Amino acid sequence: MKSILSIAAVAALLAAAPASAIVGGAPPSTDGVGRSVVTIIGSRGTFCSGALIAPRLVLTAGHCVQAGTDYRIVEYDSAHKPQLKVVLRAVAHPAFNMQAILAHRASADVALLELDAPIRNAVSAALGVPQLPLAPGNAFTIAGIGVTIRGDGKSGGVVRTASLVATGKPGTLQIRLVDPATQGTKEGLGACTGDSGGPLFEQQPAGAVIVGVISWSTGANGSAGCGGMTGTTPLTLYRDWIVQTARQWGLPLGGN
Repeated sequence: MKSILSIAAVAALLAAAPASAIVGGAPPSTDGVGRSVVTIIGSRGTFCSGALIAPRLVLTAGHCVQAGTDYRIVEYDSAHKPQLKVVLRAVAHPAFNMQAILAHRASADVALLELDAPIRNAVSAALGVPQLPLAPGNAFTIAGIGVTIRGDGKSGGVVRTASLVATGKPGTLQIRLVDPATQGTKEGLGACTGDSGGPLFEQQPAGAVIVGVISWSTGANGSAGCGGMTGTTPLTLYRDWIVQTARQWGLPLGGN
């Protein structure tokens, strides 16, 4: 899930065209869980989603963060013109392995970005871990700003959400999701280019909680593309690292 767009190109794209996200016809989501989702762009072509988990702290995927890259968060002003917010530092989990993610295997695919100033139009989301037992059929919601048409960068940029269910053998290392209407055998709802790093939400007694991040996607029946299966990395093994890193940066999370 990688784009070749530069910071300037992405800013121009977002300013010029109405956009969408998540394949399969998911509607825009400007309220609820979608309010925490942000757009991340990088000087080496990064185009990812992230979630605000504190006023100046964004959670995203480890594969969205590369050494030697400058990052910005896209924020819209009152006229809906994009403004680029400075990212002071971006750090992936020390156990993250890019080759594992490229092969759709489990890895510590999480990262944190510290902003120089709060985002005015986003709301921090609560952080948690998936409820047990993890089982096929468990319901989750993904959110992101990726493309609705694979290969068409102009179809990305607006937050969308999709309700998916766990399939296979979900566990603490990886949760694979499919559209309950298609079960991954036909093209349906799912993540696509630009949705990487977007939050995985689960409805818990206290409300919707971020319990993972989007790591990869496939087309129907495991083919190349989108709309088949969405691979996510649960925070079960990584939440403590997120909390500790936030504290070290002087950006404690609410309730921690």
